[in-house]
Amino acid sequence: MTNYRSSLKRPHPLINVSNWHQNTRKIANAIVIFCSVMLCLLSLPTRLPGMELLGLGPNWLLIWVVAWSVKRSAFSGAIAGLTLGLIQDGMTAPYPTHAISLACVGILTAFMKKQRYVEEDFISVALIVFGMALVAETLLALQFMTMGDRNLAEIWTDNQRIALTSAIISSLWAPVVYYPLNRWWEKINLLDQS
Repeated sequence: MTNYRSSLKRPHPLINVSNWHQNTRKIANAIVIFCSVMLCLLSLPTRLPGMELLGLGPNWLLIWVVAWSVKRSAFSGAIAGLTLGLIQDGMTAPYPTHAISLACVGILTAFMKKQRYVEEDFISVALIVFGMALVAETLLALQFMTMGDRNLAEIWTDNQRIALTSAIISSLWAPVVYYPLNRWWEKINLLDQS
């Protein structure tokens, strides 16, 4: 008969990822990536209390692209941003496209990490999300300028409010996406290297 304390110390074989076969870990990683992207996509139109500021919610896909690109190459960040941007375009109007802004976010985030401008923790990731939200909203405003259906002063006035609000609310919610994904990817990378 085993006692209660000894049963708590033994990890469950299904939860202990280190016991899984490498191909099983790859499949589990793909499932985590897919489910986290789907959760971010479904969270975009959601407005729960505390998730809204001046009528705008967090840009969950931008947060996901930053979380993905922090430890990856610029090419990988660009592909992730382009893919998620095209998916977001499918959910909204195709023009202005979100693919350009999210691809730029992926490239710039990966470049910042490669240059060692930032250390990885919650504050620096929140600051990166803040800056990248400003970049993404400015790129969308530039696309609105090319459409020509509104005057320039109106576009830039709206852009200032939207960019700053999106940057603030997205940076505050960034750790919700970043922390669990970062922990998972660190564990998977550590096991794949050993």
